[in-house]
Amino acid sequence: MADLDRRYAQGTTVGRTDAGVVDQGLRAYMIRVYNYMASGVAITGVVAYAVYAMAVTQTATGLELTSFGSFMFASPFKWVVIFAPLALVFFISARINSMSLGTAQIVFWAFAALMGASISSIFLVYAGESIARVFFITAASFGALSLWGYTTNRDLTGWGSFLFMGLIGIIIASLVNLFVASTALQFAVSVIGVLIFAGLTAYDTQQIKEMYSVNDDGSVSGRKAVMGALRLYLDFINLFMMLLQLFGNRR
Repeated sequence: MADLDRRYAQGTTVGRTDAGVVDQGLRAYMIRVYNYMASGVAITGVVAYAVYAMAVTQTATGLELTSFGSFMFASPFKWVVIFAPLALVFFISARINSMSLGTAQIVFWAFAALMGASISSIFLVYAGESIARVFFITAASFGALSLWGYTTNRDLTGWGSFLFMGLIGIIIASLVNLFVASTALQFAVSVIGVLIFAGLTAYDTQQIKEMYSVNDDGSVSGRKAVMGALRLYLDFINLFMMLLQLFGNRR
Protein backbone atom coordinates (compact mmCIF):
# COMPACT_ATOMS: atom_id res chain seq x y z
CA MET A 1 0.00 0.00 0.00
CA ALA A 2 2.93 2.34 0.81
CA ASP A 3 4.42 1.58 -2.62
CA LEU A 4 1.15 2.50 -4.28
CA ASP A 5 1.08 5.79 -2.40
CA ARG A 6 4.66 6.60 -3.43
CA ARG A 7 3.94 5.88 -7.08
CA TYR A 8 0.85 8.02 -6.86
CA ALA A 9 2.89 10.88 -5.47
CA GLN A 10 5.31 10.57 -8.39
CA GLY A 11 2.43 11.24 -10.76
CA THR A 12 2.82 8.15 -12.96
CA THR A 13 -0.20 6.88 -14.83
CA VAL A 14 0.06 3.48 -13.16
CA GLY A 15 0.37 5.15 -9.76
CA ARG A 16 -2.74 7.25 -10.34
CA THR A 17 -4.71 4.19 -11.43
CA ASP A 18 -3.58 2.00 -8.54
CA ALA A 19 -4.13 4.76 -5.99
CA GLY A 20 -7.64 5.22 -7.30
CA VAL A 21 -8.31 1.51 -6.90
CA VAL A 22 -6.93 1.54 -3.37
CA ASP A 23 -8.95 4.64 -2.47
CA GLN A 24 -12.24 3.21 -3.72
CA GLY A 25 -11.57 -0.21 -2.25
CA LEU A 26 -10.50 1.23 1.10
CA ARG A 27 -13.60 3.42 1.24
CA ALA A 28 -15.87 0.44 0.54
CA TYR A 29 -13.99 -1.67 3.10
CA MET A 30 -14.30 0.96 5.85
CA ILE A 31 -17.99 1.51 5.10
CA ARG A 32 -18.44 -2.24 5.49
CA VAL A 33 -16.64 -2.15 8.85
CA TYR A 34 -18.84 0.68 10.13
CA ASN A 35 -22.01 -0.99 8.84
CA TYR A 36 -21.18 -4.22 10.68
CA MET A 37 -20.30 -2.26 13.80
CA ALA A 38 -23.53 -0.22 13.67
CA SER A 39 -25.63 -3.36 13.16
CA GLY A 40 -23.94 -4.91 16.19
CA VAL A 41 -24.71 -1.88 18.36
CA ALA A 42 -28.33 -1.91 17.17
CA ILE A 43 -28.72 -5.61 18.01
CA THR A 44 -27.20 -5.02 21.43
CA GLY A 45 -29.63 -2.20 22.16
CA VAL A 46 -32.69 -4.16 21.07
CA VAL A 47 -31.73 -7.28 23.02
CA ALA A 48 -30.79 -5.28 26.13
CA TYR A 49 -34.15 -3.54 26.23
CA ALA A 50 -36.06 -6.75 25.40
CA VAL A 51 -34.37 -8.62 28.28
CA TYR A 52 -35.12 -5.73 30.63
CA ALA A 53 -38.77 -5.59 29.52
CA MET A 54 -39.17 -9.32 30.24
CA ALA A 55 -37.28 -9.06 33.52
CA VAL A 56 -39.46 -6.48 35.28
CA THR A 57 -43.09 -5.81 35.93
CA GLN A 58 -44.78 -2.63 37.10
CA THR A 59 -46.55 -2.84 40.46
CA ALA A 60 -48.17 -0.30 42.77
CA THR A 61 -44.89 0.02 44.67
CA GLY A 62 -42.67 0.27 41.59
CA LEU A 63 -40.71 -2.15 39.43
CA GLU A 64 -40.31 -5.74 40.54
CA LEU A 65 -38.34 -8.60 39.00
CA THR A 66 -40.27 -11.34 37.25
CA SER A 67 -39.17 -14.96 37.56
CA PHE A 68 -37.17 -14.45 34.37
CA GLY A 69 -35.61 -11.31 35.87
CA SER A 70 -34.66 -13.13 39.06
CA PHE A 71 -33.03 -15.85 36.96
CA MET A 72 -31.10 -13.32 34.86
CA PHE A 73 -30.07 -10.84 37.56
CA ALA A 74 -30.36 -12.51 40.96
CA SER A 75 -29.27 -16.11 40.43
CA PRO A 76 -25.81 -17.63 39.83
CA PHE A 77 -26.67 -17.61 36.11
CA LYS A 78 -25.93 -13.87 36.10
CA TRP A 79 -22.21 -14.72 36.14
CA VAL A 80 -22.64 -16.74 32.98
CA VAL A 81 -24.35 -13.77 31.34
CA ILE A 82 -21.60 -11.41 32.52
CA PHE A 83 -18.61 -13.48 31.40
CA ALA A 84 -19.99 -15.22 28.29
CA PRO A 85 -19.30 -12.24 25.97
CA LEU A 86 -15.65 -12.16 27.07
CA ALA A 87 -15.27 -15.87 26.29
CA LEU A 88 -16.88 -15.38 22.87
CA VAL A 89 -14.49 -12.50 22.06
CA PHE A 90 -11.53 -14.80 22.62
CA PHE A 91 -13.20 -17.49 20.50
CA ILE A 92 -13.82 -15.12 17.58
CA SER A 93 -10.30 -13.70 17.73
CA ALA A 94 -8.76 -17.17 17.70
CA ARG A 95 -10.95 -18.69 14.98
CA ILE A 96 -11.79 -15.79 12.66
CA ASN A 97 -9.30 -16.84 9.98
CA SER A 98 -10.73 -20.35 9.78
CA MET A 99 -14.37 -19.21 9.53
CA SER A 100 -16.31 -18.57 6.38
CA LEU A 101 -17.52 -15.02 5.95
CA GLY A 102 -21.12 -16.07 6.65
CA THR A 103 -20.12 -17.83 9.86
CA ALA A 104 -18.04 -14.85 11.00
CA GLN A 105 -21.02 -12.55 10.49
CA ILE A 106 -23.39 -14.84 12.40
CA VAL A 107 -20.96 -15.24 15.30
CA PHE A 108 -20.42 -11.47 15.47
CA TRP A 109 -24.14 -10.78 15.60
CA ALA A 110 -24.60 -13.57 18.18
CA PHE A 111 -21.91 -11.90 20.26
CA ALA A 112 -23.71 -8.54 19.96
CA ALA A 113 -26.95 -10.15 21.15
CA LEU A 114 -25.16 -11.82 24.07
CA MET A 115 -23.60 -8.49 24.98
CA GLY A 116 -27.08 -6.96 24.99
CA ALA A 117 -28.22 -9.52 27.54
CA SER A 118 -25.08 -8.89 29.57
CA ILE A 119 -25.60 -5.11 29.87
CA SER A 120 -29.40 -5.15 30.09
CA SER A 121 -29.23 -4.45 33.82
CA ILE A 122 -28.32 -0.83 33.06
CA PHE A 123 -32.06 -0.20 32.58
CA LEU A 124 -32.57 -1.26 36.20
CA VAL A 125 -29.90 1.11 37.45
CA TYR A 126 -30.15 4.20 35.24
CA ALA A 127 -33.08 6.29 34.02
CA GLY A 128 -34.01 5.76 30.38
CA GLU A 129 -33.51 9.43 29.49
CA SER A 130 -30.04 9.32 31.00
CA ILE A 131 -29.11 6.22 29.00
CA ALA A 132 -30.29 7.86 25.78
CA ARG A 133 -28.37 11.07 26.52
CA VAL A 134 -25.11 9.25 27.27
CA PHE A 135 -25.58 7.08 24.17
CA PHE A 136 -25.75 10.12 21.90
CA ILE A 137 -22.75 11.69 23.66
CA THR A 138 -20.86 8.45 23.11
CA ALA A 139 -21.88 8.29 19.45
CA ALA A 140 -20.69 11.86 18.82
CA SER A 141 -17.41 11.31 20.65
CA PHE A 142 -16.79 7.98 18.96
CA GLY A 143 -17.48 9.43 15.52
CA ALA A 144 -15.05 12.32 16.05
CA LEU A 145 -12.30 10.08 17.46
CA SER A 146 -12.68 7.47 14.73
CA LEU A 147 -12.65 10.13 12.01
CA TRP A 148 -9.46 11.56 13.46
CA GLY A 149 -7.87 8.12 13.60
CA TYR A 150 -8.80 7.55 9.96
CA THR A 151 -7.59 10.88 8.59
CA THR A 152 -4.57 11.73 10.74
CA ASN A 153 -1.09 11.43 9.24
CA ARG A 154 0.33 10.77 12.70
CA ASP A 155 1.46 7.19 13.27
CA LEU A 156 -0.46 5.90 16.29
CA THR A 157 1.34 2.54 16.43
CA GLY A 158 3.29 3.64 19.49
CA TRP A 159 0.06 4.00 21.43
CA GLY A 160 -0.62 0.28 21.19
CA SER A 161 1.46 -1.03 24.11
CA PHE A 162 0.35 1.74 26.47
CA LEU A 163 -3.33 1.30 25.61
CA PHE A 164 -3.13 -2.49 25.89
CA MET A 165 -1.57 -2.30 29.35
CA GLY A 166 -4.22 0.20 30.39
CA LEU A 167 -6.94 -2.10 29.06
CA ILE A 168 -5.59 -5.07 31.04
CA GLY A 169 -5.49 -2.91 34.16
CA ILE A 170 -9.10 -1.82 33.67
CA ILE A 171 -10.28 -5.41 33.17
CA ILE A 172 -8.51 -6.58 36.33
CA ALA A 173 -9.76 -3.64 38.39
CA SER A 174 -13.32 -4.13 37.11
CA LEU A 175 -13.27 -7.83 38.01
CA VAL A 176 -11.97 -7.01 41.50
CA ASN A 177 -14.66 -4.37 41.94
CA LEU A 178 -17.39 -6.91 41.16
CA PHE A 179 -16.61 -8.37 44.57
CA VAL A 180 -15.43 -5.39 46.66
CA ALA A 181 -17.97 -2.87 45.25
CA SER A 182 -15.81 0.18 45.94
CA THR A 183 -17.29 3.44 44.64
CA ALA A 184 -13.84 5.09 44.66
CA LEU A 185 -12.36 2.27 42.58
CA GLN A 186 -15.33 2.37 40.22
CA PHE A 187 -14.89 6.11 39.70
CA ALA A 188 -11.17 5.69 39.00
CA VAL A 189 -11.84 2.84 36.55
CA SER A 190 -14.48 4.92 34.76
CA VAL A 191 -12.26 7.99 34.37
CA ILE A 192 -9.24 6.02 33.19
CA GLY A 193 -11.51 3.84 31.03
CA VAL A 194 -12.87 6.84 29.14
CA LEU A 195 -9.32 7.91 28.30
CA ILE A 196 -8.22 4.40 27.32
CA PHE A 197 -11.20 3.68 25.07
CA ALA A 198 -11.06 7.12 23.51
CA GLY A 199 -7.46 6.38 22.57
CA LEU A 200 -8.33 2.87 21.39
CA THR A 201 -11.05 4.23 19.11
CA ALA A 202 -8.54 6.34 17.19
CA TYR A 203 -5.81 3.69 17.35
CA ASP A 204 -8.03 0.82 16.22
CA THR A 205 -9.47 2.86 13.37
CA GLN A 206 -5.99 3.51 12.01
CA GLN A 207 -5.01 -0.14 12.47
CA ILE A 208 -8.16 -1.34 10.71
CA LYS A 209 -7.40 1.02 7.84
CA GLU A 210 -3.88 -0.40 7.59
CA MET A 211 -5.26 -3.96 7.53
CA TYR A 212 -6.81 -3.30 4.13
CA SER A 213 -5.07 -4.74 1.09
CA VAL A 214 -6.11 -4.28 -2.51
CA ASN A 215 -5.02 -7.89 -3.12
CA ASP A 216 -7.52 -9.41 -0.67
CA ASP A 217 -10.34 -11.46 -2.14
CA GLY A 218 -13.93 -10.95 -1.03
CA SER A 219 -13.81 -13.54 1.75
CA VAL A 220 -10.57 -12.31 3.31
CA SER A 221 -11.66 -8.68 3.06
CA GLY A 222 -15.02 -9.59 4.60
CA ARG A 223 -13.45 -11.38 7.56
CA LYS A 224 -11.14 -8.41 8.12
CA ALA A 225 -14.17 -6.13 8.08
CA VAL A 226 -15.95 -8.28 10.68
CA MET A 227 -12.87 -8.32 12.91
CA GLY A 228 -12.46 -4.57 12.50
CA ALA A 229 -16.12 -4.07 13.35
CA LEU A 230 -15.67 -6.16 16.49
CA ARG A 231 -12.78 -3.96 17.64
CA LEU A 232 -14.69 -0.74 17.07
CA TYR A 233 -17.85 -2.22 18.59
CA LEU A 234 -15.96 -3.06 21.79
CA ASP A 235 -14.48 0.44 21.89
CA PHE A 236 -17.94 1.97 21.50
CA ILE A 237 -19.70 -0.22 24.07
CA ASN A 238 -16.98 0.20 26.67
CA LEU A 239 -16.76 3.95 26.13
CA PHE A 240 -20.55 4.11 26.54
CA MET A 241 -20.46 2.10 29.77
CA MET A 242 -17.66 4.21 31.24
CA LEU A 243 -19.44 7.47 30.41
CA LEU A 244 -22.72 6.08 31.78
CA GLN A 245 -21.05 5.26 35.09
CA LEU A 246 -19.70 8.80 35.26
CA PHE A 247 -22.65 10.83 34.02
CA GLY A 248 -25.69 8.55 34.19
CA ASN A 249 -28.58 9.47 36.49
CA ARG A 250 -29.46 6.54 38.73
CA ARG A 251 -33.06 5.59 39.38
